[in-house]
Amino acid sequence: MNSKTLLLFIVAISLLEACASGKAALKNGNYYEAVLESVNRLRAKPDHKKAKVVLQQSYPLAIDFIQTRIQNGITADDPRKWRNAVEGYNQINNLNTQIKTSLGAMKIITNPVTKFKELAEVKIKAAEESYNDGIQYMLKNTRDDAKLAYFSFKEANGYEPGYREVIELMTQAEFNATLRVAYQEINASRINYGSLQPIINSMQRQFLSFRPIEQQDTVPPQQYLKIVFNDYRQDARPQFSSRNENLEREVKVGEKKGADGKVQNVMEKVAGTITYYTKTKRAYSNATLSVTDAKSNAFLLNNSVEGNSQWQYTWATFKGDHRAMNSDQLNLTKRTEASPDDQSLYNQAIINLKNNLSQQLANFYRRY
Repeated sequence: MNSKTLLLFIVAISLLEACASGKAALKNGNYYEAVLESVNRLRAKPDHKKAKVVLQQSYPLAIDFIQTRIQNGITADDPRKWRNAVEGYNQINNLNTQIKTSLGAMKIITNPVTKFKELAEVKIKAAEESYNDGIQYMLKNTRDDAKLAYFSFKEANGYEPGYREVIELMTQAEFNATLRVAYQEINASRINYGSLQPIINSMQRQFLSFRPIEQQDTVPPQQYLKIVFNDYRQDARPQFSSRNENLEREVKVGEKKGADGKVQNVMEKVAGTITYYTKTKRAYSNATLSVTDAKSNAFLLNNSVEGNSQWQYTWATFKGDHRAMNSDQLNLTKRTEASPDDQSLYNQAIINLKNNLSQQLANFYRRY
């Protein structure tokens, strides 16, 4: 199959799948999706018969369904009636745009419905609806409600940019919703471990602000975060261990003919003793991570965090017939004794400590 044939095959399969999904959407009452599927199909293949049928059936149903849903929401005084109306009219206008960019679809739906005027009218009401929700959330005076207020005001501004004093209220809601944390980093050891600042920087996000404890702020913090680097140490010398293993296996040393005239392998038992040597050196780092409530001074988090690393090296010696060894064992006997790199041990221990600190902080502040 050449590339052109393959491309045509893929297009055909895609059209068949789209056709099936459009018919399924229509059957399941998803009229809006059915219209989009059929329009896309007709955009690729303007004379697609099944797509024409689906579009002809689904489009009036989609328009009726959307308009009925809007009117029912208004009649029932749904608290989101105007925002839902915006969504519905946007859908109707989107169908108009999609149809007018598909030659095949335009032949079926020659005059698609538009609701641009109605959309402009309900956007103002939707802005007021979101604005009022934001005010109600602000009155509850909690951090979580301030978040909801911020997004309500942002939604209102999306419907009607600059609606009333929504920009100022967004700013105030974000301010009220932001948890302010004053932090300090203390080195209680003689080790230069670098800086934990990147860990703090990674925690900065909307509604969560970290400032150094010495940095003056007009607003007092709600929490204090303290990270104390306590200690780094490593084994004074590597630990050493060894063990012996007796090896025995049969190896082929030749061939001979048997009594029946067939060729048979000549096997020989070989043996030896391998001695494994292992050197291990470990490093340990430790820090204390605590978060306290600024008002009550109660601990919200108080953990000891570790960061450890290990260097390990193995080699071997052998006595006997080398044919008794497998390839891994043979490779070990080619190695010679080595010594640990203390700097690498230190680097890995500090990296592991910082990763563990970052993970604990991320887990703790995820709730905020």
